[in-house]
Amino acid sequence: MKGAFWFLTLFFVAVAVTLGARYNSGYVLIVAPPYRVELSLNLLVVLLLAIFCIAYFGVRLAMITLRLPAEVQEFRIRQRSEKARTAMMDGLKAYFEGRYAKAERASAAALDLEGPPRETSALSAIVAARSAHELRRYSQRDEFIARAESNAPEEITLRLITQAELLLDERRCEEALKVLQSLQTRGERRHTAALRLELKAQQLSKNWNAVLDLLGNLERRNAIDIALIKQFRRHALMEILKSAMVNQQDLDKHWQNMASADKKDSRLAAAAAHGYASKGDCKTAHQIIEESLDNQWDSELVSLYGECMGSDAAIRQIERAESWVKFHPNDASLLLVLGKLCVQCELWGKAQNYLEASLSVKPGYRAHLELARLNEKMGQPDLAKSHYDKGLELALGRLEVLEEEAGV
Repeated sequence: MKGAFWFLTLFFVAVAVTLGARYNSGYVLIVAPPYRVELSLNLLVVLLLAIFCIAYFGVRLAMITLRLPAEVQEFRIRQRSEKARTAMMDGLKAYFEGRYAKAERASAAALDLEGPPRETSALSAIVAARSAHELRRYSQRDEFIARAESNAPEEITLRLITQAELLLDERRCEEALKVLQSLQTRGERRHTAALRLELKAQQLSKNWNAVLDLLGNLERRNAIDIALIKQFRRHALMEILKSAMVNQQDLDKHWQNMASADKKDSRLAAAAAHGYASKGDCKTAHQIIEESLDNQWDSELVSLYGECMGSDAAIRQIERAESWVKFHPNDASLLLVLGKLCVQCELWGKAQNYLEASLSVKPGYRAHLELARLNEKMGQPDLAKSHYDKGLELALGRLEVLEEEAGV
C-alpha cells in the first residue's frame, strides 16, 4: 500500500514539473564582464539539481573511502569474535561430553584469537583450566587461570570460584579457603556455591565450629538437603566432643552449650557418655545415656550403660535397666548390660538368667565371655570353658566377616 502511495505521489510530481516547465517562459541572465550568459530558468534548475547530486554523491563516496579501513577492521574483529565464540561452544560441548583433551584444545584456540568479548575469553579460559585439571595437567591449569585474570579481570567471581573448587579437588583446603576469603574481602556476596565450597574446605581443615556456622547459613537458605545437614552437623559435634575429651571442663562447656535437640541424638549422647566415662564421671555418663534412651531407644547406646560401673550406682542402674526391659524385652544388648550389672552386684542367679536370655535372643561373644567369667566365679570351670570356646568361635567368625567387608 505504501509503495503504491509513493508511486502515485512521484507520478503527480513528475506531471506537475513537466507542465510547469512547459508553460514557464522565464530566463536567467548572468553577467560577468566581459561575459554575458543567458539561460532558460528550466535549464538552470536542471543544472543546479545535477550539481547538487554530483556534490552529494561525491561527499558520500569520500566518506565511505575514509571509513573503509575502520569498517574492514571492525569486520575482522567481528569475524574473530565469531570464530572465538564457535571455538568456545565447541570447548563447552566437549567438556560436558567428558572429552577433556578436545575441550582444552578448542578453548585454547578461542583464547588465541584476539578481539573476542571479555566474557567469551573468560569462559574459554575457565573451560580450558577445568579440562587441564581433569587431565591432571596442573601447571597448564594454573596458566589458564592466570590468562582468565589478565584477559577479563572484572570476572572475579567466575575465576575465584573455579580456582577454589579445583584446589579443593586436590585437597589443598587452606589455599582454597584463602581464595574464598579474597572473594569475600572484595565485597562479593557469598552465594550458595561459595558457601558449599567453604563448607567442604572447613570440613577438610577440621574447623568444626566454622562448619556449624556454615551449616546454619545453608539451612536458612534451604541450599542442602536437611538429612545431609543433620549428618554433617552430627559429625562436627562429635568431633568437637572428641577433641574436648582431653579436658573435662571443655567437655562440660561443649555439652552444656549444645542444643537440647542435639543432646537427644543417640550418637552424640554416646560420644559424650564415653568422654565422661573415660574421666571416671560415671554419674554424668549414666544421666546422659538415660535421658537419650528415654527420648529414643538405641541398642548401641544401651551397651555403654554397663561400661562405667560403680558399686554405689549399680543397684540404681539395675532398677533403671529393668524398667526398660518391660518395653524392650527382646533387646539382646539390654539383657547383656543387666547381666553385667548383676555380676557387679554379685547377684549370680539373676546375672546368669539375663546373660542366657541375651544369648537366646542373639548369640554374641560378649555374652559368652561374661557367662564364662560368671561360671568361673561360681566354681563351674567346664561350663566356663564351653562359653570361652563358643565366644572365641563367634569372635573369629565376626572377624572374618569384617575382613571380607574390608576386602582384606
